[in-house]
Amino acid sequence: MSRIANSPIELPTGVEFKNDAGKLTIKGKNGELSCNLISCVDIDVDGTTIKFKSNINNKSSIALAGTQRSLVNNMVIGVNTGFEKKLELRGVGYRTQVRGKTLNLTLGFSHPVEHLIPDGITIETPSQTEIVIKGCDKQLVGQVAADIRDYRSPEPYKGKGIRYVGEHVVMKEAKKK
Repeated sequence: MSRIANSPIELPTGVEFKNDAGKLTIKGKNGELSCNLISCVDIDVDGTTIKFKSNINNKSSIALAGTQRSLVNNMVIGVNTGFEKKLELRGVGYRTQVRGKTLNLTLGFSHPVEHLIPDGITIETPSQTEIVIKGCDKQLVGQVAADIRDYRSPEPYKGKGIRYVGEHVVMKEAKKK
């Protein structure tokens, strides 16, 4: 039995939930998100409470009910408060800045790296070595952060590169003479 699917979702004030023939739409102050309902999952809406239940009694459909509940919960949190990821640049001469809809990164290459900012995402650079990615879609925020980190992931000898704030990089010992 999925324990995640058994816990209901409480809709905060200002968040609207709509189910149109298997297409779930959630509106809030930060935007609007929608997803398709998995066919083996039923939804019960009682005022501001949403409950999920599998309509087929097998292991995979019960697990999918928990997955659907987690996706909808992330959508509710996203349109209400939003999500954010913080990245930091470590390295001599590594810096960043936002210009319009592009993020310009200087990462020690022979050319500057320009990353286009997708719709629904806002990127701020409080300093030259910090990047804050914000948005209402948890998956999109995480994907943009991972894409930016892939330009120069932290290397294990000096620790230079782009890393998440609070990420621990295991450092290797340098070769001894």
